[in-house]
Amino acid sequence: MQSDHPRAQEWQRRLLWWVGGLLLFETISGLGIYLLPFSVSSQVIVLLHTAGGLVFTVPYLWYQGRHWWVYRRMPWNHLVVLGYAGMGATLVAIVSGLVLTGQALWGTRIHYGWSRVHLWATFALIVTVVPHVVWIMVRDHRARKREAMRPVLVAQRHFSMAVTGLTLGLFGVVVALAYVYRAPVRYVDLPSDYSYLYGPDRPFAPSLARTVNNKAIPAEMLGGSASCGRSGCHEQIYQEWLPSAHRYAAVDPLFRRVQHVMGTQNGAESTRYCGGCHDPISLFSGTKNLFRDDLTNPIGLQEGVSCVTCHAIREVDVRGNADYVIHAPEPYLFERDTSGVGVWISNFLIRSYPKHHVESLSRRMFKSPEFCGACHKQFVDEEINNVGWVQLQNQYDNWRKSRWNHPGDPAKTIECRECHMPLVDSFDPARGDALDYNRSPDDGKHRSHRFLGANQFIPAHLELPGGKEQARLVEQWLRGEIDIPEIADKWRNGPVIPIQVLAPTRVRSGESITIEVALLNNKAGHDFPTGPLDIIQAWVELVVTDEQGREVFASGRLDDRAFIEPGSFVFKAEPVDRYGNLIDRHNLWEMVGVRYKRAMFPGYADQARYAFTVPSGVRQLHVKARLCYRKVNQFLLNFLFPDTTLTAPVTELSADSLVIQVLP
Repeated sequence: MQSDHPRAQEWQRRLLWWVGGLLLFETISGLGIYLLPFSVSSQVIVLLHTAGGLVFTVPYLWYQGRHWWVYRRMPWNHLVVLGYAGMGATLVAIVSGLVLTGQALWGTRIHYGWSRVHLWATFALIVTVVPHVVWIMVRDHRARKREAMRPVLVAQRHFSMAVTGLTLGLFGVVVALAYVYRAPVRYVDLPSDYSYLYGPDRPFAPSLARTVNNKAIPAEMLGGSASCGRSGCHEQIYQEWLPSAHRYAAVDPLFRRVQHVMGTQNGAESTRYCGGCHDPISLFSGTKNLFRDDLTNPIGLQEGVSCVTCHAIREVDVRGNADYVIHAPEPYLFERDTSGVGVWISNFLIRSYPKHHVESLSRRMFKSPEFCGACHKQFVDEEINNVGWVQLQNQYDNWRKSRWNHPGDPAKTIECRECHMPLVDSFDPARGDALDYNRSPDDGKHRSHRFLGANQFIPAHLELPGGKEQARLVEQWLRGEIDIPEIADKWRNGPVIPIQVLAPTRVRSGESITIEVALLNNKAGHDFPTGPLDIIQAWVELVVTDEQGREVFASGRLDDRAFIEPGSFVFKAEPVDRYGNLIDRHNLWEMVGVRYKRAMFPGYADQARYAFTVPSGVRQLHVKARLCYRKVNQFLLNFLFPDTTLTAPVTELSADSLVIQVLP
């Protein structure tokens, strides 16, 4: 029943009830967002808090304007001061909330400053509006014996019930939506027929990689890298990753062929050894169990080392062989959707409620060489070769013992990420970094996720998006043509591996001459070459011609079958099996040792030496030397792909030349 008392009429207005209920819900839900741990419920609260704020704005402005007009002539007292302060705090909360909503909808991240303003405005609202309303109601309650106050008290009681009912109703919606939503399962039991060849406590052995609870992780939980790019947030980083070695680690046809041979010969379980680094999604989803032709999960095949796979690693150890622990992060609502409104909701939540996203996928550990060392260090042991322990490629310890590592002195040290993830101009929300000694939070850069290294073959061969550009950049990288300004003061410009022809300036016709080619591992932070040296080849090509261009001497050229001619100076390794047979098909599971290896440690030099007799009738000798590199030797390509004429591209890393005068 409507009262004629003017104050009772104000308390009975439906607009006030709606404004009060929404304001109470917004305040409590805002505190919940700030204080509650990440969960389905907290995310639903974010969505309803945002929607409620948008709905609240117009009614509040209408009511607040009218309320001010009605009471504008009241004399100043503590209630009036609280009222004006509460109005100011609420307006600030509305404006900052609208700004944050706009940033989350159409930007790449919310601004920290606006987020703080919104939070402080909420606290200010609590300490002003709540006392303003409660003080009035307490004062009126004390005057309850006065007949004139009864309609006011009844109206206030109805107001309180309406506000409480609306607030509880909205939180009831939160509970209902959270109950209805079915979050994707992060861990599952391995298949009932899964082979625990290496023991029930080591389901992913012989790889040292493991999950936090030894359970399987569905492939969908570790894949979905495209969502990082399509959200509009990490688009630049995603495009860098697409043609990178991390991305094609599993789809690399050489890896797949070698893995097929390994699985055929040793059983599917043995391929888990490779999976921790090359195909972690397939490994953790339990695919490398019953033998299949591809021994991989479709998601793992296409994404290799995905965004989540790297960023979900919790612990690492520098033993190598993928010695890390991974924990599947709790996804946001609909984060695994690939289309529809779910994608929009997920993207909005990640941007508007980013704390969990940052805490679960960003760690200081990622900046350390030890993080890289978990995979970029490899060995075989008795579990693999049935004989004993043998060291394989080991970039981490090469670097650790090199001149580039000065523990405790970052101004002199060059770490993995500084070379292989150089800074690039960025519009990514992850740009800036306060933790690097030479960076700042607003430097406008991020570390490139191309992971430039030494594979100029596969990205172009697979025709990956941006693959040709990646191959071109890798070739520039191999030649030392890519500048890295942030570490320019720590190393020299020029080739990574410069070479120099050393020979006498004058010789006599008919004499024997010795020419040397000096090589220096000038800028690589590890051995040159590095990686599987039973596959990789780097060699010196030397060609000597006379003044008319006629060939006098040559070494290191490729024949018509793309093989390096015998007797050439080649950096390589020749591993052997237990019977002394050469490991030449990358069958490292049979390796027990190395009969020959040639590589240069960081900062070390080597020399190629050539001798021949100067022919008569020659006036000049034009000497040209080239250091050449290819990712895969021709023998292995012929073995893995017998029905094709596939060959790996050759890159000239550095060159030098010299003219020798020939005396009569």
